[in-house]
Amino acid sequence: MALKETIKTMHKLLEEITKDLRKSERNNKAASQRVRTGTIKLAKISKKYRKESVLEEKKRQSASKKSKKKSTKKKRV
Repeated sequence: MALKETIKTMHKLLEEITKDLRKSERNNKAASQRVRTGTIKLAKISKKYRKESVLEEKKRQSASKKSKKKSTKKKRV
Protein backbone atom coordinates (compact mmCIF):
# COMPACT_ATOMS: atom_id res chain seq x y z
CA MET A 1 0.00 0.00 0.00
CA ALA A 2 2.82 2.40 0.67
CA LEU A 3 4.04 2.08 -2.90
CA LYS A 4 0.65 3.13 -4.27
CA GLU A 5 0.60 6.17 -2.00
CA THR A 6 4.09 7.13 -3.11
CA ILE A 7 3.02 6.85 -6.75
CA LYS A 8 0.01 9.09 -6.10
CA THR A 9 2.27 11.63 -4.39
CA MET A 10 4.66 11.57 -7.33
CA HIS A 11 1.82 12.15 -9.79
CA LYS A 12 0.50 15.08 -7.78
CA LEU A 13 3.94 16.64 -7.43
CA LEU A 14 4.68 16.21 -11.13
CA GLU A 15 1.42 17.97 -12.00
CA GLU A 16 2.30 20.88 -9.73
CA ILE A 17 5.80 21.14 -11.16
CA THR A 18 4.43 21.06 -14.71
CA LYS A 19 2.01 23.90 -14.01
CA ASP A 20 4.71 26.02 -12.40
CA LEU A 21 7.16 25.19 -15.16
CA ARG A 22 4.77 26.62 -17.74
CA LYS A 23 4.47 29.77 -15.66
CA SER A 24 8.22 30.05 -15.24
CA GLU A 25 8.63 29.95 -19.03
CA ARG A 26 6.81 33.29 -19.02
CA ASN A 27 9.42 34.69 -16.60
CA ASN A 28 7.38 34.22 -13.43
CA LYS A 29 10.07 34.29 -10.71
CA ALA A 30 7.86 32.81 -7.98
CA ALA A 31 6.92 29.89 -10.21
CA SER A 32 10.58 29.30 -10.99
CA GLN A 33 11.32 29.05 -7.28
CA ARG A 34 8.44 26.59 -6.83
CA VAL A 35 9.86 24.46 -9.64
CA ARG A 36 13.26 24.35 -7.97
CA THR A 37 11.69 23.44 -4.64
CA GLY A 38 9.45 20.87 -6.30
CA THR A 39 12.36 19.14 -8.00
CA ILE A 40 14.08 18.71 -4.64
CA LYS A 41 10.91 17.14 -3.23
CA LEU A 42 10.59 14.96 -6.32
CA ALA A 43 14.14 13.70 -5.89
CA LYS A 44 13.40 12.65 -2.30
CA ILE A 45 10.16 10.94 -3.27
CA SER A 46 11.91 9.22 -6.17
CA LYS A 47 14.42 7.68 -3.78
CA LYS A 48 11.56 6.52 -1.57
CA TYR A 49 9.83 5.03 -4.61
CA ARG A 50 12.97 3.15 -5.59
CA LYS A 51 13.30 1.57 -2.14
CA GLU A 52 9.63 0.62 -1.96
CA SER A 53 9.53 -0.80 -5.48
CA VAL A 54 12.58 -2.98 -4.80
CA LEU A 55 10.95 -4.32 -1.63
CA GLU A 56 7.73 -4.98 -3.52
CA GLU A 57 9.61 -6.85 -6.23
CA LYS A 58 11.36 -9.01 -3.63
CA LYS A 59 7.99 -9.86 -2.07
CA ARG A 60 6.61 -10.90 -5.46
CA GLN A 61 9.64 -13.06 -6.21
CA SER A 62 9.51 -14.83 -2.86
CA ALA A 63 5.77 -15.40 -3.23
CA SER A 64 6.22 -16.89 -6.71
CA LYS A 65 9.01 -19.17 -5.45
CA LYS A 66 6.74 -20.43 -2.68
CA SER A 67 3.92 -21.15 -5.11
CA LYS A 68 6.33 -23.00 -7.44
CA LYS A 69 7.54 -25.17 -4.57
CA LYS A 70 3.96 -26.05 -3.64
CA SER A 71 3.06 -26.93 -7.22
CA THR A 72 6.12 -29.17 -7.65
CA LYS A 73 5.34 -31.04 -4.44
CA LYS A 74 1.82 -31.78 -5.64
CA LYS A 75 3.08 -33.18 -8.93
CA ARG A 76 5.37 -35.68 -7.21
CA VAL A 77 2.62 -37.16 -5.05
